[in-house]
Amino acid sequence: MKTQVAKKEEVTRDWYLVDVDNKVLGRVATEIANVLRGKNKPTFTPSVDTGDFVIVVNAEKIALTGRKLADKTYYSHSSYPGGLKEITAGKLLDKKPEELLKKAVKGMLPKNKLARHMLKKLKIYSGGAHPHAAQNPKNLNI
Repeated sequence: MKTQVAKKEEVTRDWYLVDVDNKVLGRVATEIANVLRGKNKPTFTPSVDTGDFVIVVNAEKIALTGRKLADKTYYSHSSYPGGLKEITAGKLLDKKPEELLKKAVKGMLPKNKLARHMLKKLKIYSGGAHPHAAQNPKNLNI
């Protein structure tokens, strides 16, 4: 029996809906990353984007354990002297809750060009409503 390798043209993509209300950030991010990569499918191939689309709602209600709201810090640098910027997870959750979950999922994807394509399939919304009802998303219980 030969090993079957998925081809980009043959991949079928489903849409999944995830409600992250009172769910722990890291646990949700790992499950979302696995679906985006396609690891939940029998046709998973590491070199092909076999993943599905994921819609995340209620991102502002996500939970962090311990003191991470105050202690976890995200850094960025502008490449200029003195251009280091830092923001805590609590402030990021207040300003852009979608960005907090996106950073967590991005960190769990492979560090290559394929990850950018996978991340484009992630749709995150702060509230409970989303504009993707026409795709008939399936609920993903995490």
